[in-house]
Amino acid sequence: LIAVDDPALLSALRGAIGRTVGDTAPAMICVLTRGIIAYRNRRFNVQDYAAAIQNMLLAIVELGYQSCWVEGHITDEDRLGRKMADILGVPEEYELVCMLPVGRAKEGLKHTEKKPFEERAWFNGFPAEK
Repeated sequence: LIAVDDPALLSALRGAIGRTVGDTAPAMICVLTRGIIAYRNRRFNVQDYAAAIQNMLLAIVELGYQSCWVEGHITDEDRLGRKMADILGVPEEYELVCMLPVGRAKEGLKHTEKKPFEERAWFNGFPAEK
């Protein structure tokens, strides 16, 4: 994980991304991973960094800030993550897979309507089709 609060670095990273998400956030956390084999050719780096990101998001909110998990276009074919990693001096064996802008939200949070709990979680098996 690389925490960034240097204004010049933030500007360079935002320039590499070319998007406006988190453009006013005074800090950013860049998440790195490596595909290390844990055992029998199995890798768990995605699970590891996903758990770390979720915990950071919870801590960020608990501290009174907001963030957003930004990954999709960073790991896409245009290799924005590598451009960001190069700005930060990250060695080639690491992949920058996500960035979390950290700051205070300009607007209130927008909650989306979710399906009822009974339509997205079940007990003792998946429900039979009706």
